Amino acid sequence: MLLTVDTLDNVTRFLTLLLIFVFVLAVTYFATRYIANFQKGRFRDANISVIETAQIAPGRYIQIIRIGNRYLAVAVGKDTVTMLMELKEDEIQLLNDKGTDLPGFKEIMEKAKEKLSKDKK
Repeated sequence: MLLTVDTLDNVTRFLTLLLIFVFVLAVTYFATRYIANFQKGRFRDANISVIETAQIAPGRYIQIIRIGNRYLAVAVGKDTVTMLMELKEDEIQLLNDKGTDLPGFKEIMEKAKEKLSKDKK
């Protein structure tokens, strides 16, 4: 089967379009990473940080925030922020670096392997 000029032209256009698509994806990926690292570095050593947020209704949240060495519980609505109470540091369960106290992937896989080996016996 011979390649005609039209087929070769279509393949060339497809490969060009594919390369442009991959280039746009790469630029988007690296731009997003750059902006995320910039924002993270900007707020890393700030005196104000949000420790935890919980949604209690559509558009309404309760947040635990740290301002300096003080912890505050605040209610956040569409147009308002209301301080609920000040919390002591020992009243707060701080989470690990990943933002969760759930087991890691390795622990979950080990439990699954143990369960599978027990089921086979």
